[in-house]
Amino acid sequence: MADFNFELVSPERLLLSERVTEVVIPATDGEMTVMANHAPTMTTIKPGIVTVKAVDGTTARYVVFGGFADILPTGCTLLAESAVPVGELSRDVIEKRIEAARAELEHSSADEHKTGIEQFISEMTALNGIVVAA
Repeated sequence: MADFNFELVSPERLLLSERVTEVVIPATDGEMTVMANHAPTMTTIKPGIVTVKAVDGTTARYVVFGGFADILPTGCTLLAESAVPVGELSRDVIEKRIEAARAELEHSSADEHKTGIEQFISEMTALNGIVVAA
């Protein structure tokens, strides 16, 4: 199977940079599987799980909290607002983010901003269920 370079970067650190055969990313319009020779694409990322299949067949999972992915035939770079390996994330971290968003929602007056916050809360709640089940 063909491989390509994948990098997962957050403002805090470079989480991963290696040759992989497949990456599943939580694109805003739905999950997206990236493989070698993918058409050039740029997409936004919603909170969710990134699943990475390495050349040796091992699989790694990371939680991302939004960002952008730049996909080329030769590679994919995911620039995450924040990201951690699934094993390092606790339910408390997600619940704190949900509570902070709810507090922001209470103080927001613009309908468009409220809609975005409500969508974020919904995505984080779904993510909480996925991470706790994992």
